[in-house]
Amino acid sequence: MTAGAEISPRPLTRVVDASSSNWVDRWAPASWQPYLRLGRFDRPIGSWLLLFPCWWSQAMAQVNSGDHYPDPVYLLLFAIGAMAMRASGCAYNDYVDRDIDARVQRTAGRPLPAGHISRGGAIGFVIVMALVGLFVLLNFNSFTIWLAIASLLIVAVYPFAKRITSYPQIVLGLAFNWGALVGWAAIKGSIGLPALALYAGCVFWTVGYDTIYAHQDTEDDALLGLGSTALTFGDDTVSFVGGMYGMAGLMWLLAGALAGAHLVYFLAVVLVFLQMSWQVSTLDTGDPANCLRRFKSNRDVGLALFAGLAADMALSWFAGLS
Repeated sequence: MTAGAEISPRPLTRVVDASSSNWVDRWAPASWQPYLRLGRFDRPIGSWLLLFPCWWSQAMAQVNSGDHYPDPVYLLLFAIGAMAMRASGCAYNDYVDRDIDARVQRTAGRPLPAGHISRGGAIGFVIVMALVGLFVLLNFNSFTIWLAIASLLIVAVYPFAKRITSYPQIVLGLAFNWGALVGWAAIKGSIGLPALALYAGCVFWTVGYDTIYAHQDTEDDALLGLGSTALTFGDDTVSFVGGMYGMAGLMWLLAGALAGAHLVYFLAVVLVFLQMSWQVSTLDTGDPANCLRRFKSNRDVGLALFAGLAADMALSWFAGLS
């Protein structure tokens, strides 16, 4: 290769952990696709997992307040904010990890290491998505605004965690579930014990599901000297994830009790525990497809718990009418 010659970007192909039917690859204009992939819009599971702690916390605060249904405006604001901040966070993470991602089979096709987006373009995308998140945040009370801004410190640290600790999933859990505090604060203007218990449960949940997810990259992570709970626990992963999910369930039960939730919510937690038990009992850490499916199934956990909270409010309303 002659001096100064440019390296052509790799062909634009579907990222390996994105569904073959995702809307970005099927419908989005070609010029938009690298940015939409950078923000993980072709893989919405992360947005769901970021959103559910916000919705749970909002709904739990409204259960505590005796409301009859979750405020739909707040639900919409949290949905927009979760998508924007997940996109911004992923782009920031990819910028920090661009050299590592280029050396990992699963991530080498991402827009930055594949050469489809420049570094400046990635930073610009981070800023634009963060501004969308800020616009959403300004619709809440001042306590909630500052509480949400405080999470940025953990978000900024997270990409570096795997370089210095064997437990980066804990840092991810602390950052990714901040919404469990923000949702409560948006309704109450403060942080209560139910929100703290919910947050703790969500952290355990994230450590569990991200350990499953990390088993897709254990060989590459080991070669690169990166830490993960998947590498740390290895063959004991099933027991470790089971323990994390068990603690998550217990903390969610405690949160509901502290918030004054009713029977239907606790039944929803039982259903959630059964779903997580299925994940653990059928987990094959040596099969990336098996790990990815169980990781993605955590959307069902989120839907079930939110449905339980919404049903709690609705049934309490009907009971009051009778």
